[in-house]
Amino acid sequence: MKFYRDHAWPSTLEEAIVIQEKLRDQVITEDQLEEPIQYVAGVDMGFEADGTISRAAVAVLSFPDLQVIETSLAHRPTTFPYVPGFLSFREIPAVLDALEKIQTTPDIILCDGQGIAHPRRLGIASHLGLLIDMPTIGVAKSRLVGKYEELAETKGSSQPLIYNGETVGAVLRSRTGVKPLYISSGHRISLPTAIDYVLRCTPKYRLPETTRIADKLASDR
Repeated sequence: MKFYRDHAWPSTLEEAIVIQEKLRDQVITEDQLEEPIQYVAGVDMGFEADGTISRAAVAVLSFPDLQVIETSLAHRPTTFPYVPGFLSFREIPAVLDALEKIQTTPDIILCDGQGIAHPRRLGIASHLGLLIDMPTIGVAKSRLVGKYEELAETKGSSQPLIYNGETVGAVLRSRTGVKPLYISSGHRISLPTAIDYVLRCTPKYRLPETTRIADKLASDR
């Protein structure tokens, strides 16, 4: 799989902010899906050698039965520091390497991280979606920005995630009685559709099968 654009990868936070501000207005938060959806993918990251080596994992699953079709791993030197709000610059280069290795093109990619629920509306899901021009969803395990009302304990319960007076995502209970996930549009997908696909990819555990499998691949040695 190789159909993405690229940009110069920054070495400073100042350079990274310029890129985020430039790209944020290009993010599409309306549905532009190629239906029917046949394949969904998850991407996640791990690190080796005290963080100096990035390890990116991609898992492609059939949809809606969520059977693993293909996986890939890629390693490359880590070239950007760990700074909340800038993780895409640390992680995407290796993710692109892993995506290049797969033969099955997914219709939607679920990312372990934020979409537009981000201070400058360009988390890793949005950034990646723009680079590869594909529908992406941010599925984060923790909140980066925003506030929300109390959430019911039952699976499927959700509340809007509000930041600076704008709905930037949703807090979603993906499994009854467990900590919620933070869902946001990445690129070419609306928030209601993103929530729908996250739930349809989460039959049993807290995480969607896509990112759960990618997480295991990225973490295993």
